[in-house]
Amino acid sequence: MADGAERRSIPPDAQIVRRRFTVRGIVQGVGFRPFVYRLASRDQLAGFVVNDTTGVVIEVEGQACVLDRFAAALVADRPPLALISELVIDEITTAGSDRFVIRASEHGQGAPATIPIDSAPCADCERELADPTNRRFGHPFINCTNCGPRFTIVAGLPYDRASTSMAGFSMCAACRREYDDPTDRRFHAEPICCRDCGPQLSCTDAAGAPVTGQLPTPLSPGMDQALDHAANAVLDGQIVAVKGVGGYHLVVRADDDTAVRRLRERKQREEKPLAVLVTDLEAARQLAYVGTTEAAALEAIERPIVLLPRRADAGLAPTIAPAFDQIGLLLPPSPLHLLLARAVGLPLVLTSGNLTDEPIAITDEDGLARLGTIADLFLTHDRPILRRADDSVMTVSAGRALLIRRARGFAPRPISLESSGPSVLAVGAALKNTICITRDAEAFVSPHLGDLQNLAAFEAFREMVDSLIQLLGVEPEVVVHDLHPDYLSTKFAQSFDGVETLGVQHHHAHVAACLAEHQMTDRVVGVAFDGVGYGPDGGLWGGEFLIADLSGFERVGCLAPVPLPGGTAALRQPWRMALAHLRAAYGDAVPHDLDVITRNAHRWEAVAEVAGRASLSPPTHGVGRLFDAVAAIVGLRDEVSFEGQAAMLLEQSARRGGPADPYEADVSATSHGLCLDAAPLIRAVADDLRRGVVVEHIAARFHAGLAAATAIMVDTIGRARQDVDTVALTGGVFQNRILLDLCRAELRIRGWRVIVPAQVPPGDGGISFGQAAVGRVLVAGRAMRT
Repeated sequence: MADGAERRSIPPDAQIVRRRFTVRGIVQGVGFRPFVYRLASRDQLAGFVVNDTTGVVIEVEGQACVLDRFAAALVADRPPLALISELVIDEITTAGSDRFVIRASEHGQGAPATIPIDSAPCADCERELADPTNRRFGHPFINCTNCGPRFTIVAGLPYDRASTSMAGFSMCAACRREYDDPTDRRFHAEPICCRDCGPQLSCTDAAGAPVTGQLPTPLSPGMDQALDHAANAVLDGQIVAVKGVGGYHLVVRADDDTAVRRLRERKQREEKPLAVLVTDLEAARQLAYVGTTEAAALEAIERPIVLLPRRADAGLAPTIAPAFDQIGLLLPPSPLHLLLARAVGLPLVLTSGNLTDEPIAITDEDGLARLGTIADLFLTHDRPILRRADDSVMTVSAGRALLIRRARGFAPRPISLESSGPSVLAVGAALKNTICITRDAEAFVSPHLGDLQNLAAFEAFREMVDSLIQLLGVEPEVVVHDLHPDYLSTKFAQSFDGVETLGVQHHHAHVAACLAEHQMTDRVVGVAFDGVGYGPDGGLWGGEFLIADLSGFERVGCLAPVPLPGGTAALRQPWRMALAHLRAAYGDAVPHDLDVITRNAHRWEAVAEVAGRASLSPPTHGVGRLFDAVAAIVGLRDEVSFEGQAAMLLEQSARRGGPADPYEADVSATSHGLCLDAAPLIRAVADDLRRGVVVEHIAARFHAGLAAATAIMVDTIGRARQDVDTVALTGGVFQNRILLDLCRAELRIRGWRVIVPAQVPPGDGGISFGQAAVGRVLVAGRAMRT
C-alpha cells in the first residue's frame, strides 16, 4: 500500500459527501492510479483508488463542488494512454477518512479490465535516453507509466508486474523507490527497470553463438556492446535480426542496394515494398513529403508505418520499393530501435522477422530457427514477448488517416459499439486475417495475423484466439465465420467445441464493419469493392451494391461478371483478366494490335479457350480484378509477385496523370438488379492506348470513370429505395485513395452522406469486426424472439 496524501483541511461547517467512481476502459498500466492520487491530493480529498480485475475503483469524500471538479478532471485530464469507456458514479455513505491512499490491487470477479496497448517511447523517456547525466542514459528498455510495452508482455489482468514478462526481473532499490512513489512518473510502471535490474541485450551469430570482442571504434560510447556490434554489422551491409516489441524485425541499411537485394532474396520477398525506419520527423522529411496529418501519424504513440510520397533525392536503395514513388516510413517503436538508428546514423530498412506468408518470430528459439538463414547477426534480449504484434500501416486520404493494417499500438484497443450485447468470437477471412471478440458494448480486434496459408500462420491464429479469450475473460456465445467453406478460419469455427457457429457473407461483413464503427443501426447503401469474396450463391462476388444493416442485406447491384481464366492463376497473372475483360468488351472483335496480346501471344489462345469453359473459369464480379485487367492492358504489369501490385501501379499512374475527364461506363437494370458494365471503360482504355494517349492520362480517366459510375449506381438505388440517405464505401479496393476520394466527392455532390472505415482497415483486416457486429445482432434478436 502506498503512503497516503497529506491530511486534509476542511472548514468545520462544510457539507461532506462520499462518491464511488467505477472506471472501465484502458485504465491499468497507464498511470491512472497516480494520476487519481495527484488529483485527490490537489483538492485535499480523502479516500482511496484501487485496481480490481475489471478496472479501477475510486472512493473520495469532500465537499460536493470539489468532487464535481474532480469528476470532470478525471475525464478531461486523464493520462495519454488512458481510455475511459465507462464511468459510473454512485453516492455512498461517508467513512470519515482523513487521507487519500493507493491500495494494492484486488483480484475479484467480473470481466477483466481492458488490455493496455503498446506505446512508443514518450518525450520524457526520449530525453532521459539521450542525457548522459541520467541513470537511464542509453537504456534500451526505458519506459514509464506513459509509454512502453503492455499488450505484448502481459499474461493476465489486473495489470501488475507479476502478470507480465517482467516478473522475473527484480527491481533494484532505485527503481523500487520510483515505483513506490505516487508523485513519480514511474509509479507502478510495471515494466520499470534500469541497466542494473532490467533485461540485458546480447548479440549472437546466426547459429546462436555470442559475438564478443572490443570494436575498434564504438559507434555508441557508453552503450551496450551488443548494440555496437549490431550497428557496425548494419553499416557493413549485413542483415541483423532485432528483437522488438511484438516480434523480430530484419534490418539493413536503406542506402545499400546490394544489402536490400540480399534481404529480399533470403526473405523470399521479391518486390513488395519494404518499410524504412528513421530517427525523427526531420529525418522523415528528408526522404518524403510529410503533411500535417502524416506528421501526426508518424509521431503518434502507435508508431505506424505511414505511406508517403518519396523525394526524388531521397538516396534510398532503388529496390526498397521498386517501381513505386511512395515509401513507407516509421519512427522508432521502442528505445532499442531508437538507439540502433542513432548509432548507425542512416535510414534503416525495417521489415517483419519472418519468411513471406509466415507469422513473425517472437521467441529466441523460433527466431534462430526461422531467421537463421536470413540474418547474419541477432540483436536480442532476455525479456520474453508473450504476444505477436506486427507493425501497423497507415495512409492518408482527404486529410484523414486510413488504416491499412491494424496491429501494434492500435490492437487490441477496444472499439465502442452502439449498445451492449452477447459475447461473440469472429474469426475473420483467409487473407489479412484478424479475429474479433465482443464484450458488453465493446469489440476487441486482434493485431493483424496475416494470411492463413500455412501451418505456422494457422497456429499463430489459434494462439491469438486462446489468448484474447483468456485476457478478456469471455465465453463466446457464438463463433462467426465467413461463408467460404474452404477457409481455415471457417473450418476452425465449425470445429469449436460446444458453441454454435454462424456464417456471415463476406461483403456484408465489410459493410457491417463500417456501420458498427459509426454506431449506425439504420440501413445504408453499402458499396463493397474487393478482389473476391464467396457469395451465398456460391459465386465469386467482389463489386457489390447492397442495401444493408447489421441484421441483413439485399444485393441490389453489382459489377457485371467476367470469367476468371484458370481460377486462382488469374490472381497471379493480370494479363488473364485483361483477356477476360477485352473479350467481354469486344466479343470476337478484340483489337489484336494491343501490346498485351502481343506480349502474351504464345499463350493467349490457349487461355482464351480456358476462359470459355465455366468449369475452369468461374465468373467473377471483383473490382480488384478489373483493376488488374486495366493495369495489364496499359502495360504496367502482366504478372504480379504480391496481391494488389498491379492495382497499386495503376493508382500511381493515375496520381501522376492528375485530374481528368471520366470515361463512361454503362449502368442498366437487369432481372437480377442494377448492373455496372465495365465494357465501355475497357473499350475507352484500349482505344486511347491505340491512339497513343499516355498511360498516366488513361489511368486517371479510368479512375474517374469508375467513380462516376459508382455514384450513378448509388443514386439509382437511392431513387428506388428512398429510405436510405447514407452510403458506406468499403472493401480492399478502397485502399486506393484516388478512387476513394473521387467516389466520396461524387456522392457528396449528389447529396449522400458518406461513411468510410477509420478504426479498422477497409480490406479483409476489418472482416472479423464486421462478422462480430452481425453475429451479436442476430444472436440478440433471436434471444428476444424466444
